[in-house]
Amino acid sequence: MDLLDAFASNEPLPGGGSASALAGALGVSLLLMVAGLPKTKSGPSVPEEATDLAEASSRLRPLRDRLASLIDRDSEAYRALLTAMRMPKSAEQERADRASAVQAAMKEATEVPLETMRECQQALAGAVVVAHNAHRPAASDAVVAVELLTAAVRGSGVNVDVNLAGIQDAHYCERIRTEREQLAADSEADAERARELLRS
Repeated sequence: MDLLDAFASNEPLPGGGSASALAGALGVSLLLMVAGLPKTKSGPSVPEEATDLAEASSRLRPLRDRLASLIDRDSEAYRALLTAMRMPKSAEQERADRASAVQAAMKEATEVPLETMRECQQALAGAVVVAHNAHRPAASDAVVAVELLTAAVRGSGVNVDVNLAGIQDAHYCERIRTEREQLAADSEADAERARELLRS
């Protein structure tokens, strides 16, 4: 409840970026639960399916840990941006120093949600393996996991876009925007593949 109260408060932190990372971590946690069930798609621990699920779990667990760390990292990045924006700007040198600090902080505030997108994209690739091999009665849990991860990707993408709008480095923006679009496309493709498998 403390975490939910923090999101519900009128403080600017934690915000949408942290919420996206949290959604991603929850999605991966559900995938781990489904992958760890004693039964697989074809019955009680079919060796091939069990092996695939175990390998998926080994890849998913560190993704969950990194997403969990991004919940706080997003708040830290935004806090640094607020600090930079509050720097004095009376004298010419102060304005130059402030502008430089704001741009650096904006880039960090962009990197964090982009990292959330990367982790969630990898998790959705793992979701395809889980969906292919998972115990069918747990399909609804896997579907929820996919939707949480999809929401995390979209939410993080919004934050990337918002931050890029304030960054003056055109080459940086082009590089980040290209990766952001590719991550979104790959994530949606994997999410749809997982959905199809879970419907079958």
